[in-house]
Amino acid sequence: MKATQQLHDLGQSLWLDNITRTMLDDGTLARYIAELSVTGLTSNPSIFDAAMGEGDAYDAGIHAKSLTGLSGEALFTELALEDLRRAADLFQPIFKSTHTIDGWVSMEVSPLLAADTKGSIDAAKQIHALAKRDNLFVKIPGTPEGLPAIEEAIFLGIPINVTLLFSCAHYQAVAEAYMRGIERRIAAGLDPTVGSVASLFISRWDVASNDQLPPELHNKLGIAVGQQTYRAYRDVLASDRWKKLAAAGAVPQRLLWASTGTKDPAAPDTLYITAFAAPDTVDTMPEKTLHAFADHGQLHGVMATDGGDADDTLAKITKAGVDIDALAAKLQKDGAESFVKSWNHLLKGLDDKVKQLHGKSEGPALS
Repeated sequence: MKATQQLHDLGQSLWLDNITRTMLDDGTLARYIAELSVTGLTSNPSIFDAAMGEGDAYDAGIHAKSLTGLSGEALFTELALEDLRRAADLFQPIFKSTHTIDGWVSMEVSPLLAADTKGSIDAAKQIHALAKRDNLFVKIPGTPEGLPAIEEAIFLGIPINVTLLFSCAHYQAVAEAYMRGIERRIAAGLDPTVGSVASLFISRWDVASNDQLPPELHNKLGIAVGQQTYRAYRDVLASDRWKKLAAAGAVPQRLLWASTGTKDPAAPDTLYITAFAAPDTVDTMPEKTLHAFADHGQLHGVMATDGGDADDTLAKITKAGVDIDALAAKLQKDGAESFVKSWNHLLKGLDDKVKQLHGKSEGPALS
């Protein structure tokens, strides 16, 4: 039995952290579903920037849509949603068979809105309406300005993937926003079943801290933060407040492990996948990591619900000079800025491609 199937069997969802039109066209995504237990996927501006910048898979769509007057963000949104609708349809049987727990795809609001609460709410409503798929999450970053947007979107019944979470405190604030949104729906007599995941980024912790730490603490910080957050997640699900919401029909906002590709070449390429094997969670993996785990991944039991040795590890890392709270804030800020950079590069690339394709279609001037 493949290690990916073992993860699936213990109750963890495996999602692909990638989407391209090519993998939809050539059946790669369908094979991942059939052979590697993939039950969902995520996207972000960096992923689409890479996908649209390679080859000519999007050229026909870019040209046709630009001729109708679409440009910039509107053009990108429609191209991305075309891919995500196709992927959502592939996952629809899983979505139905798991009673909406699994089988999701994700589309991010513009990263330029990370500090704009109202703009994030408006964008979430627009993407949700344009997507026309029940199993599409709208991604909103869990920044301080994003929290009220997340609560409001949940209240409006829009499924939300909260992105750019880096710490236990980030997760706890998001869980609070989610529960408030559900409580408001119940008070208003609305259906409390609104899907959501909270995405905790892992590997960036170690990229940022390894140089400050002794070798024995390398690649330990991301795992310790994840262990600490998993304990908090289990505490939320065991709380009287959540049990009351669940009894009313609400579904858990699942914890999702993001940024799980190993960045340190000296560390195992399946390091984070093995470490975060835990039921009732999602692990979203880059293609390279998915293939590596399917090929030679191993499981060593499941995560401890009490946080394991997280507190001891975090104490050692703090003693070694890493300000964990300050680093969490910096990682969230840097992550948001990185997505903005990818977003701007993506839109410029689209604009350049439109000009290039229009030039080709016009042909040489007649003398």
